[in-house]
Amino acid sequence: MWWVTDADDADGAVTDDAGSEPRSTVVVPVEPSPTLRATVAHVVEAAVEGEFSAIHFVEIASWRDGDPGSDDRTEEAQRVLERVVAWAEADLDDADGDAGDDVAVASALIGDDEYLFGPDDYVGVLAEYAEEHGADTVVLDPEYTPVGNTTLLQPLEFALSNTALTVRTAPVGRPTRPERLRSEATGVRFAAMFGLSLAFYFVLGDPLYWFDWATGVATAAIVSITLSRISFDADPAIPRTPMRLVRGAIYIPVLLYEILVANLVVARVILDPRLPIDPTLNRVRVIVGSGLPLMTLANSITLTPGTLTVRARDSDLYVHSLLPWAREGLFDGSLERWTRFVYYGRSAARLPTPREREDYAILQGPDATEELPIAATDGGAADGGAESETARDGEPAAEEGVTDA
Repeated sequence: MWWVTDADDADGAVTDDAGSEPRSTVVVPVEPSPTLRATVAHVVEAAVEGEFSAIHFVEIASWRDGDPGSDDRTEEAQRVLERVVAWAEADLDDADGDAGDDVAVASALIGDDEYLFGPDDYVGVLAEYAEEHGADTVVLDPEYTPVGNTTLLQPLEFALSNTALTVRTAPVGRPTRPERLRSEATGVRFAAMFGLSLAFYFVLGDPLYWFDWATGVATAAIVSITLSRISFDADPAIPRTPMRLVRGAIYIPVLLYEILVANLVVARVILDPRLPIDPTLNRVRVIVGSGLPLMTLANSITLTPGTLTVRARDSDLYVHSLLPWAREGLFDGSLERWTRFVYYGRSAARLPTPREREDYAILQGPDATEELPIAATDGGAADGGAESETARDGEPAAEEGVTDA
């Protein structure tokens, strides 16, 4: 076994002494995750069995060289790469016989010379690296999500399928996701999903026509059977639900107005080249609870042109903004206040905004106020694991004085 840190010294396929078919080179994108160690072990095992002659571990930078804090992020990335190389070296040393002696291990940090956003950008630098080093296979850690940028965007696997690379996911367990997806079935959740589905069906159809009643009931029953255990992580609060529906009806025209205004602003900036465009990634810590309220706020932000929620982690939203106007509006917290109004009432809407609490940060560009975190595991807080400011059961913290209207 031999390993190098300069990937240029570990290129090309290798043919064994018996003259068999040359083995290929594999590229493995890495980031800290619960399944990273198991992914490294899987790739090394495949190399020992003769599938690969060289393993390239790469970390794709989510920052640009020269940005504030880029040196610290580069050092952290190098530590991650050193760790996975050490794991691979140990696994190859433990291989039976001399099977691991001819396997080259390399590591590299790539993509730090340009701004990357979305799976297509990540795939572009990854495919370029693979072509330069004669690699034809990519093995993905099943928990790999670079800095959350692909969570709500086109999946990385799909983007990679448009290249000439052979792509597969390491067959290792996903330790946390099944528990988060499904919950226990209850009659209250079934009834709530049935009612919502039937009401939505009648919005699209005619509640006065008997055929729409028949098809609506059947459709709502099917939706409730299949989705009631996924859509709700707790029983809806029966006394509060009617008021939340009323406040939600008030919020809809407000959201439509925000969307209209944002459309006009973005259209004006596009048509007038003198107006500024400043794309940045931002972090906003919100006080709306978890589950459905957080989902409502994240999707409301995404529906408003100029902003896109790329990840929700605990009480932090990572939002990409196109314009300074959109970024400032995000920090002013208008949509956060309206979301609190919908779910918790008027007293909750009067809580301080992110700007008033100073719970926000610009993560990229010359105005960056906080380092862009290296991706952590799902559910972990970024930058040192700051505590969530929400209480149990998805409600805002009691010390904030939140009461329902």
